[in-house]
Amino acid sequence: MISDLEQQVEKLAKRVRQLEDYIEIAQLVAQYGPAADSGSMTAAPKLWAEDGVYDVLDVMRMEGRAEIQEMLESPGHQGVLEPGCGHIVTPPHIVLNGDEATGRSHQLLMVWDSQADRFWVKRVSASKWHWKRTAEGWRIANRTNHNLNGSEAARALLAFDLEKS
Repeated sequence: MISDLEQQVEKLAKRVRQLEDYIEIAQLVAQYGPAADSGSMTAAPKLWAEDGVYDVLDVMRMEGRAEIQEMLESPGHQGVLEPGCGHIVTPPHIVLNGDEATGRSHQLLMVWDSQADRFWVKRVSASKWHWKRTAEGWRIANRTNHNLNGSEAARALLAFDLEKS
């Protein structure tokens, strides 16, 4: 027979694990911008699971860490990295479900304009996330981005059912 104290300890242990999961996922998301902007092209792909997907709906789809690294090393990414940029990812809304989680957030890409002596917003996008617990810890299983260009597809990435989240 389990005592009230044992039940309370089990309940608290479960809540602590959930809090740790939330923090680990939030830290994972927070690492993307600095990893993408620092020039260390091998750091950002490691945020994804080995078979993880990064789907930028209106641009490209990358499957696996090698393709994500190729994108970061591409002339397109290097073209915004060279003058200075910041990938700003907002804190995600996270819904835990055991060893998987889903969420959504915004991302802004700010690019430095040395002639105007200012940053400008190059892109604002919606991100829908799917994370999974792996042997390496929480990793991105799938991230889908879409520029918030007024399309229904972009808005759909941010939609959620308040009753389920």
